[in-house]
Amino acid sequence: MTHPKVKRVIVGLSGGVDSSIAALLLQKQGFQVEGLFMKNWQEDDNDNHCPATQDLMDAQKVCENLRIPLHTINFSNQYWDNVFEHALAEYRLGRTPNPDILCNREIKFKTFLDYAIDLGADYIATGHYAAISENENTFQLHKAKDLNKDQSYFLYTLNQTALSKTLFPIAHLEKPFVRKLAAEAGFPNCDKKDSTGLCFIGERKFKNFLNTYLPTQKGNMETPDGKIIGTHDGLMFYTLGQRQGLGIGGRQNGENAPWYVVGKDLARNVLIVAEGDNHPLLYAHTLTANQLHWVGGSAPQTHFRCTAKIRYRQTEESATVEMLNTETCVVTFENPQRAITPGQSVVFYEESICLGGGIIQ
Repeated sequence: MTHPKVKRVIVGLSGGVDSSIAALLLQKQGFQVEGLFMKNWQEDDNDNHCPATQDLMDAQKVCENLRIPLHTINFSNQYWDNVFEHALAEYRLGRTPNPDILCNREIKFKTFLDYAIDLGADYIATGHYAAISENENTFQLHKAKDLNKDQSYFLYTLNQTALSKTLFPIAHLEKPFVRKLAAEAGFPNCDKKDSTGLCFIGERKFKNFLNTYLPTQKGNMETPDGKIIGTHDGLMFYTLGQRQGLGIGGRQNGENAPWYVVGKDLARNVLIVAEGDNHPLLYAHTLTANQLHWVGGSAPQTHFRCTAKIRYRQTEESATVEMLNTETCVVTFENPQRAITPGQSVVFYEESICLGGGIIQ
């Protein structure tokens, strides 16, 4: 029988090394630890792209090593309805969504959290590289110690309820040390490669995958002054700032510089491309964002300075945020930003604290 003061925590085990070490550390801290493996994508019988079977086996081995129970649950219906359908709708609009952010909001820190609470857990935990603190009954989200792995960008939609019930045990660790702990613990996944990309696409080609769900509509590729220089395979396959896969080289009398996607004309189904890494259409000082979420519950002020970033692999840049209303803001950067991409998220920081963010329009 468990001592009534011992807190029960259910760790979302992905089969990877980070969540495995999260479970190990919590057990060492005296928590009653259980694992939960969630399946978020229903692959076909012939689908070898989504390595869920191997991931489950790795999670089972870790739980056997720690002598803790492993729950398994299929959230693929919820993922389809609340994450994947939204992503498809964004691609139809020629935008570039970030399903990982939506998955955190809708699945890991909502559906999984509710399920764990129903099982009697006091907390959930994951292997995310981020940190949580409490200040005057308000929970704050912080960057992790290992800034190369920090995942606060993907977590800006977490609310106060989720933060109050969540533990991030590896927030203070750097990745090489996490692998070292896993090797010392005898975990078979200590050298397992970090997962990249979206779980529902796996290792297959993004274009082939989207083609099975969305109709392809080819169209013209034009320069900003309207000259047709090629054709595109469908606006959904391209993102602003993209260089690879355009199929156009240097033109006669051109600069022989690489070409980049600088815009999309959805009404005419035209992809706009320009030559040169420093083309002015690649850069902008301002953006508009909506679907705003503030970790503390509301914006710090109607007009405030902070740092912000428009993609995961980017250092934050000095910016000013002006609230137009509760749902929309204008962000003005001190320095022009390259390839501001509609559908992606802009995330705001005050030093190590993640304030919140929104969807770039």
